[in-house]
Amino acid sequence: MLFSRALLRRHSVLPGFDLALGFTLLYLSLIVLIPLAAAFLKAASMTWPAFWDAVSSPRVVASYRLTFGASLAAAAINAVFGLIIAWVLVRYDFPFKRLVDALVDLPFALPTAVAGITLTALYAENGLIGQWLPFKVSFTPIGVFVALLFIGLPFVVRTLQPVLEDLSKEYEEAAATLGADRWQTFRLVILPILLPALTTGFALAFARALGEYGSVIFIAGNLPMVSEITPLMIISKLEQYDVPGATAIAVVMLLMSFVMLLVINLLQAWTRKRQGQ
Repeated sequence: MLFSRALLRRHSVLPGFDLALGFTLLYLSLIVLIPLAAAFLKAASMTWPAFWDAVSSPRVVASYRLTFGASLAAAAINAVFGLIIAWVLVRYDFPFKRLVDALVDLPFALPTAVAGITLTALYAENGLIGQWLPFKVSFTPIGVFVALLFIGLPFVVRTLQPVLEDLSKEYEEAAATLGADRWQTFRLVILPILLPALTTGFALAFARALGEYGSVIFIAGNLPMVSEITPLMIISKLEQYDVPGATAIAVVMLLMSFVMLLVINLLQAWTRKRQGQ
């Protein structure tokens, strides 16, 4: 232990382990821990009845259902199609492949407000896509789902691509030699290897969707009890100078997000342990 610590000190590019760790903890405290702690402290200053009224009103509960439901559904759909897109980009060569690969990153680079306005125009009843659909998309919960699909896809694709690039085709050839068909090869050989990365991509897409505001606010329509997302409720409380109420809703979102991400991380750990056995 002492030898490895001395070796780390001697060959580290950064100015020493202790100093680098100190900067890491300081930066994380300033950017992450202190703001989160401030939110919890502000919520703790409220009485329990006031806190409960703020977080359990019918309008807020409806926003929870829409935000978490649409985020979960969008992340699940992106996990399926993100896997397909990543597989095509890694395993096949075709014209304009680099262009298609670059388009995957478009939701990263595009300002969220621009994405929201564009999606609203496309899926409006007289829009380029919306006019051909038998149901209404813009200004409905379906519009929220579409926007979350748009912003979450790159997280799944970019998480899976490095794993697929390192996945040797010899696994597939060995499975075929042993008599496995394509579905058996995918289900029993490929999917277990990809499952940790796929779960990570799903978690990233889900977490990103929970906090999305700019691209959703335009296409949602913001109809009370119908298409209001929880981030909008927080903004509405702040505009009414109800800072404790906004903080209370934010704390509930933090706790629910933390629990869900903890469950996903435990699932990843279980998957890795199972694969190692």
